[in-house]
Amino acid sequence: MIPIRDENTTHIFPAVTVLLICANVAVFVYQMVLGPAVEAFVYRFGMIPWEITHFREFPGLDAAYRSDIPNLFTLLTSMFLHGGFAHLIGNMLYLWIFGDNVEALTGHGRFLVFYLCCGLAAAFSQILIHPQSNVPMIGASGAISGVLGAYFIRFPGARVHILIWIFFFIRVLRVPAVLVLGFWFFMQISSGLGTLGAGPGGGVAWFAHIGGFVAGVLLVFVFEKKGRVRISSGRWS
Repeated sequence: MIPIRDENTTHIFPAVTVLLICANVAVFVYQMVLGPAVEAFVYRFGMIPWEITHFREFPGLDAAYRSDIPNLFTLLTSMFLHGGFAHLIGNMLYLWIFGDNVEALTGHGRFLVFYLCCGLAAAFSQILIHPQSNVPMIGASGAISGVLGAYFIRFPGARVHILIWIFFFIRVLRVPAVLVLGFWFFMQISSGLGTLGAGPGGGVAWFAHIGGFVAGVLLVFVFEKKGRVRISSGRWS
C-alpha cells in the first residue's frame, strides 16, 4: 500500500516542504559522491544513542568515524541522511503528499520548527528504547512521522489515493486519511513491539516513527495557526 497523492490541495506554496525535500536530496547526492567514505560520514553525522546518553564519543572509533561536531548536534544532522535510494524516495514521497497541508496549518516558519521538534522527539524515543546502541540512526522518517500525526488529527476525512500492488493485481483506491495513517501507525507499533528484547541493531528505527507520530499529534495543537485553513474540497480545519 503506497500513497501517491491526496485531494487536500492548499492555497499556499509549501516552500518549507520543498526546501526540506531539496535539502535531503542534496545531502543524499553528496553521500553518493563520497563512495566508500560514506560509512564514516554516517558515523560522524548520524545519531548514535550511546553517545547522546554518555555525552561523549563511543570508545574505540577510528579517527575518521569521530564526529566533527558536538554529539548533541547529530540529533539534527541525522534527519538529513539516508541509507539508500528507496529510503530517501519513500520518505520524500510521504513528506510531499502530507507536508503541504500541515505547512498550511502552521505557516512556513512554524512548520520548520514543528518538523524539527518532531524529529527530536523521534530520536529521543529511539534513545529511550535502546540507550546503549552504538548503531547510527539516520533518516527523515521520524520528523515526517510527526507530519503524518498532525495530518491524521486535522484531516482525517481527506481522501488519499493509494496504490495497491499484489503480483499482477494493481489498483488505485481513494481511502480516508484516518484509515491510511491509522493503518500505518498500527504497523509501526506492531513492528516495534516485535523487536523488543532483540537488542539494538541495524534496520528500521520503529520507535522513532512511533515517537515522531505521537509528537505530531500533540504538537499540532501548539503550532497550528489560530485561524482556519481552507482546502480545495471545501472542508475546513
